[in-house]
Amino acid sequence: MEIRIEGLFHGFRGPEGFLPVLEGISLQIPSGALVGIVGPSGCGKSTLLRLVAGLLQPIAGRITLDGLSPEAARAARRIGWMGQQPALLPWRTVAENIRLALEVNPRPLRPSLSVEALIDLVGLRGFEGTYPWSLSGGMQQRVALARTLAPNPSVWLMDEPFAALDALTRGQLLAEVERLWLRFRPTVLWVTHDLYEAARLADWVLVLSGRPARVRAVLAIPEPRPRREERRVGEWAQRLREALEESAS
Repeated sequence: MEIRIEGLFHGFRGPEGFLPVLEGISLQIPSGALVGIVGPSGCGKSTLLRLVAGLLQPIAGRITLDGLSPEAARAARRIGWMGQQPALLPWRTVAENIRLALEVNPRPLRPSLSVEALIDLVGLRGFEGTYPWSLSGGMQQRVALARTLAPNPSVWLMDEPFAALDALTRGQLLAEVERLWLRFRPTVLWVTHDLYEAARLADWVLVLSGRPARVRAVLAIPEPRPRREERRVGEWAQRLREALEESAS
């Protein structure tokens, strides 16, 4: 789905008055793009994802996904969300946790993926009847990823999904996500604090300023995939660091 963001403004009211978070955000994200989002802590990256998901209403501006409002796209199960915590139900098995995404809204616009196929896709065959408490953190995130994919969403909104994992597990899961993205070609917004992760994964990276966040730079990364050459990825990560430093000055 193509995502259009026009003149987006948002903020929150607190004990000390109104706090602007996003100001003047305008973007056109083509269908099938994988877009990284980086910026200082607390600048509004997660808020931007929640607005695209229709979980928050902007104070001003407009967001559409192939012409649909975020609420309509979410109701049609066109949007998948994955955060830092897997948020699995401890009383449900791996298969049952994945199936939950299909139980919430049984009438999608697109055909759903079967639980069995998803378990294979994320490398969990043999663990269908296992409960979350006996899984490693990386395996729990694989379950969460499969649950996100279950309704076959057109948009994946990923809010630092692997931030809590060790470097080796994170690298393995990034490779899995890239493989799945190449297969299904959803539009992906990927929030991260890891500049190396953004450089390795994204087609282009959106650099936000400090709060209230504005778009300071959009850096295209034309490197061929898969990006396993550490020196080249590190060079792009350094460019992102420089862009972030410039946005803070």
